[in-house]
Amino acid sequence: MAPEAAVRLERLTKSFGTLRVLDGVTLEVPPAQGYCILGRSGTGKSVLLRHIVGLIVPDEGRVFVEGDELTGLSSREMSRIRRRIGFLFQNAALFDSISVGENVAFPLRRHTTLPDPAVREKALEKLRQVGLDRDFDTMPAALSGGMRKRAGLARAMALDPPILLVDEPSAGLDPVTSAEIDALLLDVKRSRGTTLIAVTHNVPSARAIGDVLVFLHQGRILAQGAASELDRSPEPMVQEFMRSEGSG
Repeated sequence: MAPEAAVRLERLTKSFGTLRVLDGVTLEVPPAQGYCILGRSGTGKSVLLRHIVGLIVPDEGRVFVEGDELTGLSSREMSRIRRRIGFLFQNAALFDSISVGENVAFPLRRHTTLPDPAVREKALEKLRQVGLDRDFDTMPAALSGGMRKRAGLARAMALDPPILLVDEPSAGLDPVTSAEIDALLLDVKRSRGTTLIAVTHNVPSARAIGDVLVFLHQGRILAQGAASELDRSPEPMVQEFMRSEGSG
């Protein structure tokens, strides 16, 4: 019997005003796989991510996380689902008023009953995994863009969620730093069996971290498969996008 999908979208549809951003998207993401959502700006990639974590309610269709449907859940039930999902936002979304270490500790303090020494040790462990253990007491404003992404990843993984959502991991980063973030994401997927769903414009990054690439166009899936399959897609737009190695 096949394992339950980590994430399943059924005929997902969402409009903002007269603009239909998602138009009947159906997608199934198996556990421990890396899926990269590609496409031009405005094609609904980030909106799709926000549906998975319940930040947006679909107009039509259904969203399942490890078999649990999100539609109609109470805030308490939704909170339980969100504990299984880490979310690395495009700008890292760190709290600027508290230290890097306290940013990572925040979900531990909010969702667990661990005593303070254990919370601090757990946060320090997560920072160590992304190479920032010396920056526990550093304020976010003092970090470079790449360091902020690392800190955001440490916070996203604080509760060891089985699913990690990543919005534009390469945005604003130079190619070397981008490759370092890709390596961290790959390590999370491989070492922990984490399901990774990333939205990106960066084709080299998608090739590095994605087992499956999904190309969205006008709110619909235009192509789906391994990078080599998208390279051979009969769709001219997909081929052109896959050749744009400098995308970012």
